[in-house]
Amino acid sequence: MLIRLGYDIRFQTAVRVPMIALLNVYPSRKQDLREPDILQIEPQVPIDLYEDTFGNICTRFAVPPGDVRLYSSSLIEDSGELDEVSPNAQQAPVDELPHEVLRFLLASRYCETDLLSNTAFRMFGNTAPGWSRVKAICDWVHEHVTFGYGFARSTKSAVEVLTERKGVCRDFQHLAIAFCRCLNIPARYATGYLGDIGVPVADSPMDFSAWFEAYLDGRWWTFDARHNVPRIGRVLMAVGRDAADVAITTAFGTPLLTQFTIITDEVSAPLAASAVAR
Repeated sequence: MLIRLGYDIRFQTAVRVPMIALLNVYPSRKQDLREPDILQIEPQVPIDLYEDTFGNICTRFAVPPGDVRLYSSSLIEDSGELDEVSPNAQQAPVDELPHEVLRFLLASRYCETDLLSNTAFRMFGNTAPGWSRVKAICDWVHEHVTFGYGFARSTKSAVEVLTERKGVCRDFQHLAIAFCRCLNIPARYATGYLGDIGVPVADSPMDFSAWFEAYLDGRWWTFDARHNVPRIGRVLMAVGRDAADVAITTAFGTPLLTQFTIITDEVSAPLAASAVAR
């Protein structure tokens, strides 16, 4: 399967603004790219690429006053298979976890494990450890939190999601991540592309998506408390402790967002070839 990935994000700013963007696919998917994955900036400015402590590809630059455009179009090959499922996957004792995984057990900006531990043990302490426990957490969050773009709030944390019972995709994941960590299951936030492939087309504009990964049987597995079903065509861009680590753009100033267009479409091989030719 070939998937066309792209974005067109525009700002207006009155002054020069330094920015950091996490808009490239994650290194684990680089070998699947069939076209270059390059952030284009108008007007052209010097850029600096670096890899952060989570392995994300970051682009650092500064934009001048006026209209600014960030855009890209790329093609990636995907297996076309649903997210992997392993019902027998087990969690490891904390003292046997790799050092680099331990930080995904700790409280973070949007996942207050210290405030949710008692609740998590009360709600899920009797479930079977491992995959079954993570699935039980996803089931509960999916069933008890209402999705809606009007519920978005950049400061909303897992505790507030539990209290308000409404949010957007990142809020579903923050609550599920926090519950997992409370029960000694390493969990990390993930963001990327997730198009309407193999499911009915949504009546809302395409956006980047959030899900999370749980560490079981010595590897990371994809879970999604919002959709709560395996999906096709998920393309990872960045991972972190929570949404604070993987912001699509971070501006050290106050630019005004004027356009935000995301493309995630399955394409046929002839169409992909013609796109390359152009």
